[in-house]
Amino acid sequence: MKRIPVAAALAAATALLAATLVPSAAATPQGTAAAVCSLSVGSVTAGGDLRVQHIAATSPPSVTSTWDGPKGLYQDEDWRLFGSVATEEAVAAGQHRRGLVTNDTSLYSYYYRTDGSYQVLEPGSYEQTKIGGGWTRGMTYFDSSLYYNTGGTVTRSNVYALWDGVLWRWSAGWKVKLFPGFGAVKTMTLISTTATYETFLANLTGGSLYTIRIPIASNAVPVVKPVRTRTWQGFETLIAEKCGSQSTLLLGIDKDTNSGYLYAVSHANGTATVIKGLGKVTGADFTGVAHARVFVNTLDSSGNLNGD
Repeated sequence: MKRIPVAAALAAATALLAATLVPSAAATPQGTAAAVCSLSVGSVTAGGDLRVQHIAATSPPSVTSTWDGPKGLYQDEDWRLFGSVATEEAVAAGQHRRGLVTNDTSLYSYYYRTDGSYQVLEPGSYEQTKIGGGWTRGMTYFDSSLYYNTGGTVTRSNVYALWDGVLWRWSAGWKVKLFPGFGAVKTMTLISTTATYETFLANLTGGSLYTIRIPIASNAVPVVKPVRTRTWQGFETLIAEKCGSQSTLLLGIDKDTNSGYLYAVSHANGTATVIKGLGKVTGADFTGVAHARVFVNTLDSSGNLNGD
């Protein structure tokens, strides 16, 4: 096995910290101090409440603030899958929020608005539209993707689900394409959306970590690359957020201990990908029954995930 010189490894780790833990200059307003990279995770309680925790890549990583609510947003114990929540600031106060969720065996899109506390539902604002049925138990991953072109137009939105070792992708008009061969995948998270492909980071039941690149073309064949060979089997949920111009902040949630661990991940490059463990997230509560990314929908290409 070819070994990487210690000096080269240290240089790579230093470059990673510079690139990932602090956003690029383009992402930081002029005249302000560089902000620490962060991500937000939404958790649904057994009673259907939403909790949003904001986690910063400090040392050790910590929860900087929490929004408890809205309460009773989702039906009590009746939903099965919970996808990423897109947020936009409301003109007066509060947030607009959108996402996908299943109630019983049907998939719904939803929208609502919060008040200025971000924790209370504005009366009459909740809207829910049924998309279709057949969303049964057994799916171990579910989420959607958005891709904006440089003109600020959404040119693509896909929905993904992992079910019995098959990755399902629904594109415009709910056209479905199946990608078999993923029976060993425990869970996954989206880390990159580009004009020609979307990439996931997936952990396997045996402990390895892989990237799965799915081309957008109709004749797509997944490109799977190993990243690590062991120790990643403990996470039931992975949540990723962009950090800087080409890197990823990764949260792994272990439901056996209800704890989360944060990692800085360089631009995906197979086994040469640099991953730095930042530690256990302090002040966090991961006792919810489902967790998903909560992100700011920038409405332009600056919001595209860029980890691969």
